[in-house]
Amino acid sequence: MSMIEVRMPQWGMNMTEGTVTQWLRKVGDSVEEGEAIVEIEAAKAANVVDAPVTGILAQILVEEDETVAVQTAICLIET
Repeated sequence: MSMIEVRMPQWGMNMTEGTVTQWLRKVGDSVEEGEAIVEIEAAKAANVVDAPVTGILAQILVEEDETVAVQTAICLIET
């Protein structure tokens, strides 16, 4: 088993940070590759981040309403 970091994406050249608005899965949930797992707001636009792999959502590193820089690890998925 290994842990995969899911990072805050950068959707535009000027995006420097994003805010987690809602986790769509909770710790311990199984997730499928390509499945939406979290909603992020950046520059007044909301987007979802999809699971990059199939596995278990092992740890949430950034809580709802928390703002972090682009490329910050936001959760860990155990494969």
